[in-house]
Amino acid sequence: MNARQHESHQDLLAHFDTLDVSGAAMDAIIVPTGRPAAYLRQAIAVAKERGVFLLLLCSLRSTASAAALEAKSAGVRALAIDTDLLNPGLVPTFATDEILRFTRFRRQTDTSYKRNLGLLIAVLAGWKRILFLDDDIELPNPADLGVAAGLLDEYPVVGLANEGMPDNSVVCHAIRDAGQKQDTFIGGGALAVGEAAFSSFFPNIYNEDWFFLMDGMKLRPSATTGTAIQKPYDPYRDARRARGEELGDTLAEGVFGLFDSHLGLAQATKAYWRDFLADRRRIIRDTIKLVQASPIAAAQQARMVDALKAAVGRSELITPDLCVRYLRAWQQDCVSWRQRITELRRDHHGGSGVEHAVEALGIPLLARTGGDLRSPRAAKRRSAVLPSVAPV
Repeated sequence: MNARQHESHQDLLAHFDTLDVSGAAMDAIIVPTGRPAAYLRQAIAVAKERGVFLLLLCSLRSTASAAALEAKSAGVRALAIDTDLLNPGLVPTFATDEILRFTRFRRQTDTSYKRNLGLLIAVLAGWKRILFLDDDIELPNPADLGVAAGLLDEYPVVGLANEGMPDNSVVCHAIRDAGQKQDTFIGGGALAVGEAAFSSFFPNIYNEDWFFLMDGMKLRPSATTGTAIQKPYDPYRDARRARGEELGDTLAEGVFGLFDSHLGLAQATKAYWRDFLADRRRIIRDTIKLVQASPIAAAQQARMVDALKAAVGRSELITPDLCVRYLRAWQQDCVSWRQRITELRRDHHGGSGVEHAVEALGIPLLARTGGDLRSPRAAKRRSAVLPSVAPV
């Protein structure tokens, strides 16, 4: 078996020109944010132009009160939630979390938690088409939302094509910067999701969005269209970034390499991972040599090499057994999440609006801030609005 990392996975996607697709309405834009409210202005502008509800999931330097005020000032219907104030058990605990909990591979971010919370709210609200949008992504053509929504009946996940800063791991950035071929793929930063894919979840690992694209065994039908612009960032600023990405990047690249070869998870054996890990480490070490021999400025070279050494050092701790155990746990999590979504749909009759969703999930008033959470039609029937309660 040819166990190696591939430079591109674009052949796994269906590609559509925006002019060739009939549009549809998007029900909501979900933004997991950790930056000050000013970073939400692009998402708010898109939501306003398209008349789409905005769900803002806030933590770190982002607060629900400031985020909701920013949306309200623009005349956009929105709900902002301080996720730090929520009951940790609101989103299920996964078997994959337990595998990594007391290891160096545990990921200290809340992006997956927020996206999974967004999926639960979407199910309970009765939304059919949503867009996950990161707060460092710009959408130059808001009409692309309608195009992406129009594809969701046939393709449960549709990524907007990134034409900005490439959205890659540190290792893949270095491969490109060293002069080698390296492509990008769709990701959670600008991802339209249809209700058929609400039964997928985001594991707490780097490349969580690639795992979301799968149904537990294979890649869901996935497409790309339109344009998204990833704002620039420095992938080499802190070598800990490369270290923290290595397990997720290894697993995702390994699995998608199988898909490229028309194989599946059944072939992701210990023998496969032994060969893939060897190839991954060879690629990183070869990239270090290419960087050192390149005309890249000395200071930048040093930072790139530090990051790559951090990645290969962490890779040495990844075993074929860990790869197999993680994927088995992830498959178990896929079943558990599907059961949870099925139960919510059964018990709540397919969803009854975002106001019902936050109440059904038990999200306290102290954790949420928003204006009228009902649809514009319902809002016209009643003049009263929900109280705006600032979080503490």
